Amino acid sequence: MSIFKKHNTNADRSASDRRRHKEKIEKAIKKGIHDIVAEESIIGQSGKKKIKIPVRGIKEYQFVFGRNQGSKGVGSAQGQDIKKGQKIKDGQKKKGKGTGKKAGNEKGEEFYEVELTLDELAKYLFDDLNLPDLEKKSDASVLAEKIKRKGFRKQGIRARLSKKETLKNKIKRKNQAIKNKTFDPESGERFTFHQDDLKYKHIDIKHKPITNACIFFIMDVSGSMGKQKKFLARSFFFLLYQFIRYRYEKIDIVFVAHTTEAKEVNEDDFFQRGSSGGTFISSGLTKSLEIIGERYNPSSWNLYAFHGSDGENWSEDNEKAKVSMQKLIDICQLSGYIQIVPDGDKVYGTEMAEVFEPLVTDNFKVLKLGKKEDVWPQFSKLFGGKYDLK
Repeated sequence: MSIFKKHNTNADRSASDRRRHKEKIEKAIKKGIHDIVAEESIIGQSGKKKIKIPVRGIKEYQFVFGRNQGSKGVGSAQGQDIKKGQKIKDGQKKKGKGTGKKAGNEKGEEFYEVELTLDELAKYLFDDLNLPDLEKKSDASVLAEKIKRKGFRKQGIRARLSKKETLKNKIKRKNQAIKNKTFDPESGERFTFHQDDLKYKHIDIKHKPITNACIFFIMDVSGSMGKQKKFLARSFFFLLYQFIRYRYEKIDIVFVAHTTEAKEVNEDDFFQRGSSGGTFISSGLTKSLEIIGERYNPSSWNLYAFHGSDGENWSEDNEKAKVSMQKLIDICQLSGYIQIVPDGDKVYGTEMAEVFEPLVTDNFKVLKLGKKEDVWPQFSKLFGGKYDLK
């Protein structure tokens, strides 16, 4: 029996290091996703926009000298009167890491920043998540341009002039002229470009119907929805938008803000402006249904609707809100209610999470956010992903 195994020289020794590095980045992203997206705009972002993420360093194992604190062993006390059996205390006090009022004197943990584009961020975050009931709905009125290069032509617009191909044609013509002795390179005469040298890129543009989606973000903006609650809502909605954008070619986004009345607003007003007055959750849901009826035919659009509030509602409106939510569930690929109640806060009266709980199906979820660390686990739960960050 062979004791030593033959080493496979073709094995990729760095594969495990790359895997550990990727896991480190994924863990850093998911733990700090609430801080990464806190100030990011939901719409109008290019997939090439870069975001910096701090990642703890990955070090090789190595031997280091330690103080052997807490270990049992033999020691000596030179110049001191020591009796047999006497316990000797550790003479060095532990030094802090800078968490007190004074500056610390120990090394901190190293980290470095990784730059990721939004597209790369989406790949790291969403590869293990599933988008349920994805239907390839196409609307003939929504067309995408597909541009394909088809060689070169002698005529075209100046913007499509290929300098490289034009120069190659000039060089070929010059070499042929030298060969035919119609041009002497030693004469000092310039060999100029000719109309026949020009080459233009030939572009073929085709239009085809594309799969499209619309996301409705609905939120209570009454006085009880403070900055912390809106911060949590923004973080959660950002992830929702990026995830659905990751799956579709065209995305429309609609912001509906409401108190006792609802209206369609832009992103800034949605998150920045507040209003006094009570809360009728049904107003926001009804407004969304009206917009769908006017602009987004469910037979042509994949629809997603998510409502966020602090769980409070005028009690007489609860049943109407439940009926309106059911109508949204029936026409949406995925919908959800996000109850945002920071830890320590209370909901007076019946929580809307309890009102909507009987409606929960595969395409409707009720989620709760209490602190920023809840954002990724609850988001992952919505799409059936793994969210254990231990």
